[in-house]
Amino acid sequence: MESPSYIKSLLIPSVKQPRGRRVWSIDLEQVWLPFFTATNTMGDTAIPSDALGCPLRLGYDKAGAVRFSQAGRPVIRVAKEIGDSVRLVRDNFTANLLNYAGSVIKDNGEGYKAQVELAKRAGEPIIQHDRVQLHLALEAKAKAEAIAKAEAEAKLEAEAEAVKSKGRKVRELVPA
Repeated sequence: MESPSYIKSLLIPSVKQPRGRRVWSIDLEQVWLPFFTATNTMGDTAIPSDALGCPLRLGYDKAGAVRFSQAGRPVIRVAKEIGDSVRLVRDNFTANLLNYAGSVIKDNGEGYKAQVELAKRAGEPIIQHDRVQLHLALEAKAKAEAIAKAEAEAKLEAEAEAVKSKGRKVRELVPA
């Protein structure tokens, strides 16, 4: 069995383009808008023209006021119709990927199983290395936190002692 050309084309590197607003990690202006305009043209979708003409919308809260992020910038949302259509494409794309994987398993089960075993064996040294590195990092973090806590407690005790000794000196200087 040979892989379909549309699957092969997904695996070929393409030229990087400038990044704009992304929806499902795909550029809205360069990919989604031309795609949905084409599907509307062919009658495959019926996305409203206002959604295609103004795909980015100001976000509002329940009271109708403009929403702002914690950074103080206004929240910008993708038009609901475009977001829903992207979600549909994503779900269908995922289903197609799973169907392809299933057909490969059905047609070449032994080859698929061998590939899974090869991947597991190849990944094992990486898993072991990461496990050791994580353990070491967690130990170092716990040690650093313990040292920082001890230093903070020592500083607080020193400050408290300084306040006590300052108070004693003041009492000694005040006539009774």
